[in-house]
Amino acid sequence: MGAVRRCSISALVVSLTLFCCGCQSDALSIDAIIQSRHLPFGGIIDPIFASSTSSSIVGYTRCGDSALWTGHYLAAESYRYTVTGDPAALANAQGALAYLKTLVDVTSTDLLARCIVPINSNYAAGITSEESANGIHESGDNYWIGNTSRDEYLGVFFGLSVAYDLLGSPTQPAIEALATRMLNFLIGNAWAIVMPDGSVSTTFIIRPDEQLGLLQIGRQVNAAQFGATYQNYASGASALVSIPVAVDAADDRDSYFKFNLDAINIFSLIRLETDSSLLGSYQTAYGIFHNAIQDHMNAHFNMIDRALNGANSTRDLATTSYLFQWLFRPNRDYYVDLRGQYPSCVSSDQSCDPLPIVQRIPTDFLWQRSPFQLDGGGSGLIESAGIDYILPYWMARYYNVVTD
Repeated sequence: MGAVRRCSISALVVSLTLFCCGCQSDALSIDAIIQSRHLPFGGIIDPIFASSTSSSIVGYTRCGDSALWTGHYLAAESYRYTVTGDPAALANAQGALAYLKTLVDVTSTDLLARCIVPINSNYAAGITSEESANGIHESGDNYWIGNTSRDEYLGVFFGLSVAYDLLGSPTQPAIEALATRMLNFLIGNAWAIVMPDGSVSTTFIIRPDEQLGLLQIGRQVNAAQFGATYQNYASGASALVSIPVAVDAADDRDSYFKFNLDAINIFSLIRLETDSSLLGSYQTAYGIFHNAIQDHMNAHFNMIDRALNGANSTRDLATTSYLFQWLFRPNRDYYVDLRGQYPSCVSSDQSCDPLPIVQRIPTDFLWQRSPFQLDGGGSGLIESAGIDYILPYWMARYYNVVTD
């Protein structure tokens, strides 16, 4: 299991708490890989290589979460642009935004698609076969993937909200227009995600916290249309925000991705709120979430906490260490089996304590993977994009946790 991205320092000191070394160069290198291999159709998906040692791409995978991770990539590039002023970061963010708009345009109903694939692409057959259970739809020159989940919406709105704040007036009208279309679609369908044939893939109706988070962002970008709607709903629903978060927090191992959704949703609820009475309800919900994950050695969640609660020397130093350790992880999905190497709890494939970051199971976004999972992965054929590094890294730069 060889690491491919690293600072120029011996792996023998990975276990030490260190400041990042050359982290900007690593972030820029990861970004270059994303641009060259992970955006074949404009949004984030992951390449499949011919073998575990080959550099020849034979397919693409994880198209079903393209909207989610493109939203995170939009946020990462927005932080990067604000920190560096690099025109390339702005261009990357604008490209991600254009792709997200295409995901809404392609459905013809303002529904958000999971991803699109040109019909004439050499990779179309493999992707559509893999995503067949989600429903393959045809529109013009593209296939698009349906059965859209709440994850995709939350990831996209997270990216739109950050970009609206950080990219400035040239990009804000496009963000306002896109968020307005998507939110009107959800409200018009009573918060159900409705496919063109009338079937419902899922609903936000049982998640008042997520409805409020989306409306909060709607108010941010289009107060004239969504300000009153948000306030009217918040007056009653804010007291309910803690309930679904508490359900999530009751089990800190199962369906761990739920914590990323809680984090990015509450991030918007709190940072955009000005009403102290509402803010108290949201902070209570955040406290429940944070108490569940605060010992999980998670750079992404640490940066959410830094954004919401300010500087904390212990947490912030730990974040620099987690980012540094991430650089020694493989960027492909090599199989990992740590059973028997660490004490197990709950089941034989769950460790009692969070695993070292370097040894955690390869995945698309490390910080949504359970830190207790002892085995998993694939055959080393799939390369992850590295958004799980560049997002917390550029946030750490923006919030002065990391200086390079």
